[in-house]
Amino acid sequence: MFAYGIFKVIYAPHKAFKEITQNPKYIGPILIMILYVAANMGFVYTVMSKTYIEQVLPTGSKLDEWTENRTYWTSSANIAESNDSLEGIYYGNKSIEFSAVNASGMWMQLDNIGSIDCSDPTGYKNMSFRIKLIQPNATQVANASLSLLSGPTDYFYRNLTQRFVSVNNTLWYNLTVPIGPESAMGNPTANADWSNITGLRFGFAWSESANLTVRLDGLFFRGIFKPFTENGIDYVFRYSLSAFMQFFIQWFFFGGLLYVVAKALGAKTLWKPILIVVGFALVTFFIQTLISTAAYATLPVLHYPLEITGGTKDEFAAAYSKILDETWLVSQVTGFVRIAMYFWTIILAGIAARMLVEFSWVKSLLVAAVAYIVSIVVQAFIFGI
Repeated sequence: MFAYGIFKVIYAPHKAFKEITQNPKYIGPILIMILYVAANMGFVYTVMSKTYIEQVLPTGSKLDEWTENRTYWTSSANIAESNDSLEGIYYGNKSIEFSAVNASGMWMQLDNIGSIDCSDPTGYKNMSFRIKLIQPNATQVANASLSLLSGPTDYFYRNLTQRFVSVNNTLWYNLTVPIGPESAMGNPTANADWSNITGLRFGFAWSESANLTVRLDGLFFRGIFKPFTENGIDYVFRYSLSAFMQFFIQWFFFGGLLYVVAKALGAKTLWKPILIVVGFALVTFFIQTLISTAAYATLPVLHYPLEITGGTKDEFAAAYSKILDETWLVSQVTGFVRIAMYFWTIILAGIAARMLVEFSWVKSLLVAAVAYIVSIVVQAFIFGI
């Protein structure tokens, strides 16, 4: 009967509230709360299934450790840790600096990084890094190269000279190099294996001898995207707990304020009936969540790159703007639905107030509107929800 009453509130609220006020019981609102929590679990799982997070190496708390610690590197130049670095969650607070006096070339090599899989279809697809070249204006880069090492003697090779045709001594150059069997990495040695990348080597040559400095930061293997559902199932539980708290708090705030406002205006009513009819009115929370879930289910897969999860401010802004473009229509739909549900909730509460306290229709709707709006504002101020 109560499950029937829950849905009767949607299509025949006047009749439903008449029955509810004649025999008020908490079981109805509790069932609505359970439905709302279950719907939110479905909603967050739907969003997570559309969210693919880029996997990078180094990963986790290690961040970009390869450009934070000089001991990973060997070089023909002097090696130091510089405070000149990128600003971003994944970029730490240091870069690795290579410097040479009166030199026309240098190389730097990263070893002991394990065996990294860059093969198809599961391996890393790209390598990204930031480089700053500090050199006299008259000295030009004659050759720049990247080699991915595969064991002690084998490697894959890529010429990067064209990336440094024009050099600004103050800028970090952002390079992303495709890697793997389908990439333009060429000149492999006989036993080079994309499933076993063990290190890398940069080489630079200049047009003439000078005092030269190269700084390197933000070095990552990347290009693998995995659904958030693979590692975020615990987030479903946390989100469902949040949904429970949101419903519970809204229920008691809204019900309490409706009771106080009605009492202040001279109504003779009890706390329990007010609280129960408000709980039934919040069936709109459940409906809103169902519509939002259906809307998000229409989205394509959304790829969240490193730039969103830990890049610089400019990188984040550009990547986030792309996500916003992809989700614009769904955001508009859910925004309109949210506003519509606000009005619907107020109308349902107004109908309930009319039946309980026998105010006029206008007065009942105004009381419901004031109580609902104040409850939302107070919650937003205290709880941030």
